[in-house]
Amino acid sequence: MKTSIETATFAGGCFWGMEKLFGEMDGVVSTRVGYTGGRVSDPTYEMVCTGKTGHAESIEITFDPSKITYAKLLETFFSTHDPTTPNQQGNDIGTQYRSAIFYYDSIQERLAQQTIERPAKSKVFKGRIVTEVKPAAEFYPAEEYHQKYLKKNPNGTCVIHTQSRQIAEVLKGLN
Repeated sequence: MKTSIETATFAGGCFWGMEKLFGEMDGVVSTRVGYTGGRVSDPTYEMVCTGKTGHAESIEITFDPSKITYAKLLETFFSTHDPTTPNQQGNDIGTQYRSAIFYYDSIQERLAQQTIERPAKSKVFKGRIVTEVKPAAEFYPAEEYHQKYLKKNPNGTCVIHTQSRQIAEVLKGLN
């Protein structure tokens, strides 16, 4: 039986930390960091950092849905960044650090919207959730030195929030 592989793309601040976390999950086939959601073709890191391209630092995840669900990926996404701060994660400030979900089909769109609604109703986050939900756009891989950055640079730093228990409880049963 042939296994289908699916893709998920998220933006939630510094892409280094997101890549490390998702890359270690069972069922994730591969990850790569890059830029999406902007107005410029083939942006570079320097261009994105100006805030003028409209791109977000993002992670593209390929996964085996028979081993990990899209809902579980969403749970991880929401438990590792603050979706209530527009264009900011910790000291990282700018539109490239915004919270966004880029969906590939109507099922991913529905799950993304439901995942936003549940925590919003439960008040697990202190502020209003500002995560964008948009159709997947062209994904431009980041420069090679950004790929698997924290694996290559174990002392590197990146802002990652952990609210796993509260989020997992709120999102229980989402499919």
